[in-house]
Order: sequence, then structure tokens, then C-alpha cells
Amino acid sequence: MAGIVNIRRDVDDKFYRYRMPVLLTKVEGKGNGIKTVLPNVQDVARALSRPPMYPTKYFGAELGAQTMYDAKADRYIVNGAHQSERLRELLDGFIDKYVLCGSCKNPETDLIVTKDEMIIRDCKACGAHTNVDMRNRLSSYIIKNPPKKSRKSKKENGDANGKNGDGDASPDGEEGSDDELTKRINAEAAELPPIEKSSLGDDWSADTSPEAVKERTALLEKFKSSLVLAGGGDDEEDEADTDSPYYHLKTWLIENRDDEDITSVDLYKKMQELGIEKKHKAMLTIGEYLFSEENAPVVPESKAVKRWTPAIKKLILAMKDTDKAQKSLLGGLERYVGRDHPDLIPSVPKILMAWYLEDWLEEETVTQWGTHVSKKYVDKDTSKKVRLAAKPFLKWLEEADDDEEEEDDTDEE
Repeated sequence: MAGIVNIRRDVDDKFYRYRMPVLLTKVEGKGNGIKTVLPNVQDVARALSRPPMYPTKYFGAELGAQTMYDAKADRYIVNGAHQSERLRELLDGFIDKYVLCGSCKNPETDLIVTKDEMIIRDCKACGAHTNVDMRNRLSSYIIKNPPKKSRKSKKENGDANGKNGDGDASPDGEEGSDDELTKRINAEAAELPPIEKSSLGDDWSADTSPEAVKERTALLEKFKSSLVLAGGGDDEEDEADTDSPYYHLKTWLIENRDDEDITSVDLYKKMQELGIEKKHKAMLTIGEYLFSEENAPVVPESKAVKRWTPAIKKLILAMKDTDKAQKSLLGGLERYVGRDHPDLIPSVPKILMAWYLEDWLEEETVTQWGTHVSKKYVDKDTSKKVRLAAKPFLKWLEEADDDEEEEDDTDEE
């Protein structure tokens, strides 16, 4: 299972505040068409506050390989077959050159492209401005594709947006993008009694000395004991949150779904380990990430579907609301074909048939799903496309019911 690591991998402190997901890779294709896909480079880039094409282009420049971005599937690709560890080493190089401050080695920096086409790392921690090596091929790409402007200060936000400066503004002038869980945490944290200021100074959270680690541990435990979150429903967890069990399920599926030694039992045990075997939202993650593009469940007798059937049936039956569980699974299908692999949209009837024949779906549930466009899991246009593609299967279901009714009428006569 992919985990979380310190952005600076030379720092061993597990309480180091700057963290990122482990970079995942997947080799696809054969011969001249072989390529390495970076499934979670967006999550990594988000943790580094850099556009995902920057590390992708850096990999290509260092490996002498072409890179591409599939906008429809939102996929980042490096041509050729490359080992995960090699790309992670290159990611460390990218971080050192384009993320860490050249002075304090803090990753809290913004990239600035100057008028004379130089790139500067603007450190928000120590205030230093350090130059980037302009000889690297990525530097030329950044100049042509500069990052969006960093967030303005609170005072500037107030002046520019007509607000009092109390709220954060995004680069596009919109309100801050904190999700509901974050807002709740911030609200409840504001009501907590203040924690004593550390004797190690204002920059103690970046200090990796034994004394700082010990004090951070003590303060963290004190904070945990006083913080009680309300709610915490399934829908408030986000797969992009690297601490979420759904994120860990997602990364486990991406790493193991094509491994023939991994069984349905392994999947169920993993969900038990994460404590989400009875959560409807887990079915959403399964629907989107259980199958790769190469092992798509596109035939009724799909081995890929049969392989997972014992776990899927057991999970659905364990849910309090089996209809909701199936609809979450179908929501994952919408993302799988509509957002991740749009080339598979024409195969929706075959996928639904395979799932239906293996009792993953009930007739009433899939019929209701197919006749109600929803923007709960994908945008409305994508939702329409997926349901339009599903029409042949829905028609088959309807005709099968009509045939059964005719047979019943004949028997009665």
C-alpha cells in the first residue's frame, strides 16, 4: 500500500509537517507503445504546490523520454518503461531544484518567473529569493508555462475583492476551497483553549532536533485529547485526502488490481483493515479503481469480474442499505468510464451486463439509475453520456421482463 512520506526524504521525523503521497507508477502497453502512467502525480503535485506537468516534464527531461497529458482521462504519462524507485529518486531531484528553498530548505515556496525570464523560488518561511538552475530543460518549459499566481496576502485580498481580508482568496479571486470537514475542524479548533507556546521558538515545527520532536509529540497528544469532531459521515471523506481510508483503498487497488495473486479475500481483508467494509462510499472507490483499462470488465463472462464477485457480493449484503451501496458502485462506474477512461463509454452495456449476471446489481436499482441523470459523482454532461451508452442494456432488461410476463400469461391460459 502506498503511504505518506516526508517531502524531504532525508528527514526521518514522522512529525515533520511537510508530507506527500508516495509516487505511484504503472507500466502499460507493449513494444513501441509501452509507457509509464503516473496515477497519483496530481496528489503529489498538490502536496508540493506545483502543477502536475512540472514533475512529469522533469522526469521526461532527465530520462530523455517524451511525456504527455491525456486531458480526457486526466492522465500523466512518460513514454517507456521506468521503475518506481527510479522515478521517486528523480522526484527528489525535482523537489530539491524546484520546490525547496535554496536557503532554509523549506518546501513552502512559490515559483516566480521574472520579466527577464529567470525563475526564482520565493520562500514564505524565511523570505529568501533563490534562483533556479536555468540550464535544466524543465526551466524552459516553466517559462513558457508559468505557474498561476500565488495567493495574495489577506490585506491584498480585502482590497482586491472588496472584503475585509478575513477570508483567503484563491488565485482566481474565488473564496478559499476548504472542504466542509476542514471548516468544521477550524471552527472547533478555534474554541479550544490555547496551547502553550513552545520554548523552541516560532520555527519549532520545522526543527528536526530530538528536543523538538519530543515536544511536538507531547503537544500533539494534548491536542488530540481535547479535539472532538462532530459528524464524520462517509461523504465528508475525500479520496484526495492522504489520511483518508478511501485514499488508501484507492492506492491499494491501483497497485494490486492487475496482480493475479491478489484475490477477492485480499480485497475484503484490506477493507476490514481500513474499517470501511460497511461504508457505502467504499463502493464508489471500488467502482472507479477496481479495474484498469487493460482489464476492463467488458464481456459477460469477464474473468476480471468473476475474480472479485465473492468480495463484492459480501460487501453489498453487509451494507445497511444495499440499494445505496449499488448506486455508489454505479457512481464509481461513471467515474471509471466517464472521467478516467472515456474510450470505454461504448462498453458500458457490456460492463453492466457482466455486473448484473454476477449479482453485483439488482434490476430495479440499475433501471432507476439509468433513468435519472445525476451530477453527484461526475458532471451532468458526463452523466448523460454514460446513461445514454447504457440504453442497450436497459432495453434488454425491459424486454426480458416483457418476455417473462408473456410466458406467465400463456401459462395461465
